[in-house]
Amino acid sequence: MPTERIGPPPSAGEREMLRAYLDYHRATLAMKCDSLSDEDLRRQSMPPSTLSLLGLVRHMAEVERAWFRRVINGEDIPLVWSDEGDYQVAYEASAATRSEAFDAWQTEVNHARRIEEEAESLDVTGHEPKSGEEVSLRLVMLHLIHEYARHNGHADFLREGIDGTVGA
Repeated sequence: MPTERIGPPPSAGEREMLRAYLDYHRATLAMKCDSLSDEDLRRQSMPPSTLSLLGLVRHMAEVERAWFRRVINGEDIPLVWSDEGDYQVAYEASAATRSEAFDAWQTEVNHARRIEEEAESLDVTGHEPKSGEEVSLRLVMLHLIHEYARHNGHADFLREGIDGTVGA
């Protein structure tokens, strides 16, 4: 079944707009993976890069987990694929499956949506350990929109290399 992607509204409040753009970009990544086999999803771009669509999905599961659960919600949990906190491990998807990657990603997206919906406002803050600063939910949502947009560009090229599919 193809992924349904709903475009953001032309006019809305700040929170609704951020939520809509984030969901739009989440759906875009899923669309880039629609109807592909596990083998296709593991196909790497070009040497020396090991980037693959499954690697991107796994990476975005880590990003969702880190920013929403660890930073905003203050949960003391490891990354999904690395107890040592190495974000690069998620990109290694040579033995990954669609089911494994998408289940983890969807779990983290669901947690992120719940955390965002339960937050009193976009001004809610969490501690970001790399910078040592307090960051707002607003910044986190903007950061994730940026992160998805960047990686969806990678996904465009990866998908085109697999079967020639191009476009939104």
